[in-house]
Amino acid sequence: MTFSTRRALGVAVVATAAGVAQLTAQGSPPPQVTVGGVVYTQYVYQLKDTLNHVNNFDITRAYVNVIGRFSGGVYTRVTADIYRNTDPSSAGSLSYRLKYAYVAYTPINSPLTYKLGLIHTPWVDWEETLWDYRVQGQVALERGFMTATGGQQGYVAAADFGAGVDGKWGPDKVNFQVTVVNGENYNRSPGDKGKDLSARASVRVLDTDDSSRVGGLRVTGYAQYGKSTGGGTRNRVLGMVSYRTKQLTLAGEAAATRDRPLGAGAPTTPVGDGHVYSAFGVYKFPKTKAAVIARVDIEHPQAGNTTDKQTRFIGGVSYQLTPNWRLLGDWDYVDFQGTPLVAQDAVRSQALFQTQFTF
Repeated sequence: MTFSTRRALGVAVVATAAGVAQLTAQGSPPPQVTVGGVVYTQYVYQLKDTLNHVNNFDITRAYVNVIGRFSGGVYTRVTADIYRNTDPSSAGSLSYRLKYAYVAYTPINSPLTYKLGLIHTPWVDWEETLWDYRVQGQVALERGFMTATGGQQGYVAAADFGAGVDGKWGPDKVNFQVTVVNGENYNRSPGDKGKDLSARASVRVLDTDDSSRVGGLRVTGYAQYGKSTGGGTRNRVLGMVSYRTKQLTLAGEAAATRDRPLGAGAPTTPVGDGHVYSAFGVYKFPKTKAAVIARVDIEHPQAGNTTDKQTRFIGGVSYQLTPNWRLLGDWDYVDFQGTPLVAQDAVRSQALFQTQFTF
């Protein structure tokens, strides 16, 4: 590097520092950028398996979050999602992809926040905050039903590409979110010209000692209307009643779904009507770090079908070892109304030890 180049770089650094100092002196705070994350670990032992009893340690999910806070109400987030890739070409390796990547703007003294990019969809983040045990697995509407190959077919995803607006009043006595997104979720290509419109609104009708956005006795509704790639119908309607204090969480929900059948390619293919029901509870023992959880999910992909209903039972005990590390021992059992296939039978009853740590 020549002397003149070094001198030019030095002048640029001094000028930048002087500019930042001047902005700070004028009352414009410097941007704040933080890096954090969350990791879910798991040990699973399959209690019922026609082939062999799987007993494995694994990382079921890891997220790395980069958060930026800027003057004028601007907020940014980029989240890397590390997951187990089930594509045959990957040999089951861990892969990464974007989960969130958006910019948000909240005008001064406004109850509204506008978002653009790869954003939260209205339902999953809301229910995960209420349930507070994403470490165990996805919420009912996202997890969906088990397919013949042993995989999961969900009805919604946590994120998608699009734009949206969040709002709250009260504070948080009324909380809502509206989005317009591609509809193919964050883990698939954008799809065609079709878009999905989704909205959630939650009203706190009774206060408790939990004043968070999911606290109190609440009535919550969610609706989605969209067109899947290639044509067809993708609609969801859901209602929930929930009650949350610092010690107790109780919730029950019912959803109706409408989709074209899996694998159908023509817009004229008849749609299928399904139902999803879920109820869960969390009780935190007073003056301890221990809690018990219980949940029941009922998935009925095709209403009227007498063999496709699946009921999942979850029960467990958790312990908050430190503020950053939670331990969970639980049992996960799926009951099939019809005769389960081999791939389904292998994962119908599982004992798990799961942990969640944040940094």
